Amino acid sequence: MEILRCEGVRKVYGSGDNPVCALNGIDFSVDKGEFVAVTGASGSGKSTLLHILGGVDKPTSGKVIIDGIDISSLDPTQAAIFRRRKAGLVYQFYNLIPTLSVQKNILMPLTLDKKKPNSEYFEKIVNTLGLSEKLDAMPNQLSGGQQQRVAIARSLIYRPALLLADEPTGNLDQKNSGEILDMLKLSNRTLKQTILLITHDEKAALEAGRIITIEDGQIISDEQRR
Repeated sequence: MEILRCEGVRKVYGSGDNPVCALNGIDFSVDKGEFVAVTGASGSGKSTLLHILGGVDKPTSGKVIIDGIDISSLDPTQAAIFRRRKAGLVYQFYNLIPTLSVQKNILMPLTLDKKKPNSEYFEKIVNTLGLSEKLDAMPNQLSGGQQQRVAIARSLIYRPALLLADEPTGNLDQKNSGEILDMLKLSNRTLKQTILLITHDEKAALEAGRIITIEDGQIISDEQRR
């Protein structure tokens, strides 16, 4: 079942004599349950693609359809609701709220919509990510790796159609980086979560089942690994 489709996505910044084309005709699709890495050098366009997929930015032309919704047509309010409910975003900087406990940080997307969590699913997430003993802790009491696990749990709590991870290991040492990649793989296997990992790290990309490589705003390879 297709969960994401990009059709002819272009993104051009600026106008006049010196426009910059960050993405130029991106076409690909992702099926439900896939773990896909998007890789490329700095400036290749991969971060621009992530921002468009997350509804943070809009394409200049083309369509992005996630879970049946053409997100390129959403207004800013609709896009914000879409991000909260359909696109789990994980960045290399954890963006946790320092005055809230681990549990309240994880539940924040539901709290904003005044919804109660499914207790069984919540327990499954925190157990999968090894956070069950840390729910009452504050972010400053956690290691970097633990804080990133909380950020992942928060992104999963709404059962998003797509989890978008932007260099999630970029701020971590080798040990914690390996643990976070293991957690992403585990959520893919155990929770059947569809994941798109944006990374310039070849080793991290190799953990995915499929690798899409972008160069100068275009896809130059799309390799199914397993």
